[in-house]
Amino acid sequence: METITTPDLARVARWFHALSDETRLGIVRQLSGGERCVCDLQTELDAAQSRLSFHLKTLRDAGLVVDRREGRWNYYSLDPEALEAMRDFLGAAAPREHAGGCQGACCGR
Repeated sequence: METITTPDLARVARWFHALSDETRLGIVRQLSGGERCVCDLQTELDAAQSRLSFHLKTLRDAGLVVDRREGRWNYYSLDPEALEAMRDFLGAAAPREHAGGCQGACCGR
């Protein structure tokens, strides 16, 4: 299993913090269908623009979403590279059968 470095753990912690809110999870769910305009997200999530902007900024700062501006509207989408990195992290963290032979505290040796 690949060793996770401290900066990588800090990145993972930002992801999970960003995803620890129901509104932000709703945004991720909406964006899983593709890029969305803020105006569409407001309607779909029944959220005020200022509240939605706060949550989108949190997701953007965590590296989970990217945005682009077109005219007066901002469009948001999920960052596929971040989602792949999150998938890799969670896959590496999945429980496995213990191979034994370690000298760590897990075996009590």
